[in-house]
Amino acid sequence: MKKIVALLVLMMFVGVSFAQQDAKQLYKERKEIQKLGKKELKERVSRPVRKQAKQLSKDGWKVVPGALPIDKQLERSQLMQNEFDETLFPKYVIANAQSVGGNYDAAKTAATSLAITNLAGQIQTEVSALVENTVGNQQLSAADAASITKSVMSSKNVIAQSIGRTLVIFECYRELPTKNVEVTVTIAYDGKRAKEAAKEAVLKSLEEKGEDLHQQLDNLLGF
Repeated sequence: MKKIVALLVLMMFVGVSFAQQDAKQLYKERKEIQKLGKKELKERVSRPVRKQAKQLSKDGWKVVPGALPIDKQLERSQLMQNEFDETLFPKYVIANAQSVGGNYDAAKTAATSLAITNLAGQIQTEVSALVENTVGNQQLSAADAASITKSVMSSKNVIAQSIGRTLVIFECYRELPTKNVEVTVTIAYDGKRAKEAAKEAVLKSLEEKGEDLHQQLDNLLGF
């Protein structure tokens, strides 16, 4: 009985330790975002971005208290969309979605969920393009590439389930004449984590078909 109690106490401390680590990581990420936000507020955005932001405001879109202004959010999302790694895979995979709800929280939850689904689709597209490019460079056989591509295109739901915490880089809302609230969000996901999510999903699909392309997939995704 004492051994069981000791084991339960140990498991509790381990759980608390992991929770503290997650909390520290989340706090660190939020502090970095906060610093970035303060820096962005001091800089003037480009004229096209100001024009786009002005139109959004004219259409009734606004931000929640404490959030970056629309023009700053737009500029940040555009900059992040143009960052790539050494394999020309996006440094951040980005997706957006809109949803309408009876209140802000409901609309935001629905929009975020849809954005994650769209993010999985974006990861599909990027990995497929990477496969095609590898075939063109004769680094992967056409047969292996076809098998991997087929697995990628059939793994959207698994990829979506593998996606971890995302970063909201653009968010605004507007109140509709129906009294409902419409929310639009753009989320970003670290490119390396996107590759990992794709790898997990594709390997699962390949294993179900009895195909062993682990090494080729590792080389393809740069692991």
